[in-house]
Amino acid sequence: MRIIQLLPTLSFGDAIGNDTIALSGAIRDMGYDTEIYTENLDKRLPQGIAKKVDKLKALDKDDIVIYHKSTGTELTFRFGELDCRKIMIYHNITPPVFFKPYSMAAADLTERGYEGVRYLSSRVEYCLADSAYNRSELLKMGYTCPIDVRPILIKFSDYDQAPDEGVMKKYSDGRTNIIFVGRIAPNKRQENVIRAFYFYRKTDPQARLILVGSYTGMENYYERLVKYVKALGLEDNVIFTGHISFPAILAFYRTAHAFLCMSEHEGFCVPLVEAMYFDVPVIAYDTSAVSDTLGGSGVLLDSNDPLFAAGVMERLLKDKELCGSVISGQRKRLEDFSYERIRAVFEKQLRSFAEGKQRKDK
Repeated sequence: MRIIQLLPTLSFGDAIGNDTIALSGAIRDMGYDTEIYTENLDKRLPQGIAKKVDKLKALDKDDIVIYHKSTGTELTFRFGELDCRKIMIYHNITPPVFFKPYSMAAADLTERGYEGVRYLSSRVEYCLADSAYNRSELLKMGYTCPIDVRPILIKFSDYDQAPDEGVMKKYSDGRTNIIFVGRIAPNKRQENVIRAFYFYRKTDPQARLILVGSYTGMENYYERLVKYVKALGLEDNVIFTGHISFPAILAFYRTAHAFLCMSEHEGFCVPLVEAMYFDVPVIAYDTSAVSDTLGGSGVLLDSNDPLFAAGVMERLLKDKELCGSVISGQRKRLEDFSYERIRAVFEKQLRSFAEGKQRKDK
């Protein structure tokens, strides 16, 4: 029996790619023959880490294929027709409505993604969801197979490498650094982060906002954000990093004083966990999977009112005792995402499926 992982794109440094590679090691250590197959392979990844889908050999009925679902692609429908045992890992898909004002191509892609999820509802035996929110989405789309929650496997040792020295020096200048990490995209609502920052600066004029993330494919949205920053007179105080190196990202976390998330749609949101790892207090709007990931830690906002968010951020950063309490709670929550713990959860889930011991959901 082979256990194959299948996904449209294996990218260098992104959450799903890292999860796939980490799971491959876990599967191999369990004693199974395993490989990764993808349509698009990032050339920056180590040679031999994965193969192109067209190299996939014929499958036996008892082989297991694990499909990572996160976007629209014909590979979804090819996966659904495979004559083998099938597992889907659901990383969620951003609703098309967020993209329509900025990119019909992105909207069409995500709509196709949802079509694929609905198509697979009767074609997979088992699903793993990154969060309880993702699980609820599958149930709404008619899934009746067993669905378990299995958070993304994060290799925290990667975050201990040296940060970019230039970034560390430049941004360790005594100013308050507010950050948000995530691609520039309409569902992330960077405009609400900017708006909250505008109000926060009324009490901390030297504060700086750093929006870490690539805007490739979302140029129209990015240009609108830039115009908004200019209209608010914040050109010298809001930084869009664009695509940057991993050491640079580490440096921004290490120099941050608060992490502000106003996103309106997240299937898990790895940056929330990253902020916890670097003891950056998190303030986040309570929507989609955000509360699942924070698990009672950080500061959850029940409103996306920017003035309210600014007030919470001011209180948190001025009250050292409160800030310390929030960080303490985040450290406790971080234990739930330890590499060893999540890997053990996945191994138990996979072995149970492979040995035919899976329960039947009612």
